[in-house]
Amino acid sequence: MSRRTGPDRPDIARSHNAQVTRLPVPLPAEHIPPGTADWRTYDARRWLAAVPARWAHPLWALLALVAPLIWDMEAAPVAPCTSADPCGADWLGLGMAVVLVLTLYWVWRQPRLALAGLAAVLAGFAVDGGFTAAFGEPSALAFLLAVAFTATGLVHRLAVAVRQRALALEAAGPVAQPLPAAARTFRRGRFSFVLAALLLAVAGFGYWQAQQVVDAYEERAAGATHLSGRVTALKEDDDGIGILKVEADGRTYRFETAFPEDFPVDSRVDIVVDGDWAALVAEPYDAFGWELLVLGGSVAGLAFLMNGVDGWTRSQRLRRGPLPVLHVLVREGHDDDVRTWVFAADDPEGLRPILHFHSLCAFEDEDGGEDEDGRDAGDGPAAVVELGKITEILRGEDPPPPLREAVLYGVPCTGAEVAFVACDDADDAEVSVECSVTPVKPAVPGLLKRGSQRGKRMNPRRSVDEIAAGMTPTAGPRVWTAHGFSRTVGLGLLLVQGGGIWVTLGEGPSWTWLWLAVGLPWLVTAVATALTWRITADRDGLWVTGAWRVRRVPWNVITSVRHSDDGIRVGRAKDSPVELSPTGWAWLERRLAREPHVERAVEELQALLLRPELRPLEEAPTGRQGVPVGPPLVALSVLWGVAVLLLL
Repeated sequence: MSRRTGPDRPDIARSHNAQVTRLPVPLPAEHIPPGTADWRTYDARRWLAAVPARWAHPLWALLALVAPLIWDMEAAPVAPCTSADPCGADWLGLGMAVVLVLTLYWVWRQPRLALAGLAAVLAGFAVDGGFTAAFGEPSALAFLLAVAFTATGLVHRLAVAVRQRALALEAAGPVAQPLPAAARTFRRGRFSFVLAALLLAVAGFGYWQAQQVVDAYEERAAGATHLSGRVTALKEDDDGIGILKVEADGRTYRFETAFPEDFPVDSRVDIVVDGDWAALVAEPYDAFGWELLVLGGSVAGLAFLMNGVDGWTRSQRLRRGPLPVLHVLVREGHDDDVRTWVFAADDPEGLRPILHFHSLCAFEDEDGGEDEDGRDAGDGPAAVVELGKITEILRGEDPPPPLREAVLYGVPCTGAEVAFVACDDADDAEVSVECSVTPVKPAVPGLLKRGSQRGKRMNPRRSVDEIAAGMTPTAGPRVWTAHGFSRTVGLGLLLVQGGGIWVTLGEGPSWTWLWLAVGLPWLVTAVATALTWRITADRDGLWVTGAWRVRRVPWNVITSVRHSDDGIRVGRAKDSPVELSPTGWAWLERRLAREPHVERAVEELQALLLRPELRPLEEAPTGRQGVPVGPPLVALSVLWGVAVLLLL
């Protein structure tokens, strides 16, 4: 097999009428630098073996850090608001909260920054007396242990990246090539910088508004009368806000308080009075909303800022000099997956991905939008081809993207930046350059075995021959019906439906009843379908049982059977397609390392459509055609609504 012409074991792409052999899209030889080494399966497996241990997964570190923090907030007493120590703006504490939240985010995304964040958190912990408290408070000791565990995991992840880098360099050999010209003009981080500027501006605005509140209070309190009063009553208003009544100097004052437990009845409190204006000295003002804006804006803004800096520095490092190159195969994800997946050069069927990342095309000439003859670049025959592809996608007929031969520039390791050169299409000899816009990640099983399932997901469709080989012709009808995941979705939607009726009708007649009138028909249809959908195949065609009726679809009018958006779509030659939705939750089934039941049903229906000899020999009796449950579900919903109105 020559790597220039592609592998000798083709992928199989199926359509309704025929099976088409799909070879990896070859890369012209002139775009493969001399001496470029193949990244073979043996070297790829060594690279994949050098991944972080399961104990170092960021999720465990996050749980270890968050658990003692919640424990401390629940167990540790909150310092009361007093006149000597009023509850005002605590910018130092808010700053530590920003660092802590950012550190939790960086533990997942950026290990180096997470180590710096942990150091800052420990410094604040020490200043607050945390190390001393650790000897007497279990929650403080648990937090220190969690920090140690997290730091160990971060160091382990960084060490593994170094090991992966060494293995990638070993596989690439001594050959180094400059980055393609288009990739050298590619810029990373600009969008993150723009978002960071906007969010930090929002945080700055929140800080300015909070300071306005603080300054206004201090200016007025400086010229106000200071009094001592007695708490005479404490109650809550209709919104659950604590209302404090204080008698001072022969008058009764009312104050809203966020901490009513700090002011028991008959206790003494200090207040400041200036005419009709009065305030508690212990709770002088409420700037919590602005502080929350500062917290959210600062965390998001700094996160985007550091992401932008990280992306910019990595892209600069990528363009710094000649880079190692590897000959690989790449494929874009399909359906809900938009990542680029990299495979070994000797894995022509794309069975085992090595790594993945998100990428964007880089263009060498960013000035021209027209061809030399002045026409727009989208006016030629290529535009017609692209329009056809878009039409296929909108119809749900877009096949999985093919494997493409590519040259990978850079040293692939966890967290690295790379670029690659490949042809976009087998029908177009033009070569494109793409640069990663997210760090490289190894394609290994996650906590829910996503990596092991990815190999199946990247090539999910089996050939008709494979499916037919596992099906034995039968005389009686074949039946596919709702399974566990589908019924779970139906029960969940049924609870939503019942709760929505309770909440909407319980408030009495109002305009919100319009939402019930709009949403209830859809909910009833979805619930009835998810609970009891059924497809029965017999000698003459399909019986499709939905929420409201059973439809007969003869074999000679069926054009396709597809799975889309967690539903089944049976295309017909003249009439509109027959659809069932929802029929399960394929996304969750894949994450739980299970083959989606509905996909298996669709594959077998396609096999019956394309292989008439597999179809049942008998006609389905009435009892096996299914019964729609939409009408009785409507009656049940009406009874439930009547019960709610009577009870409330």
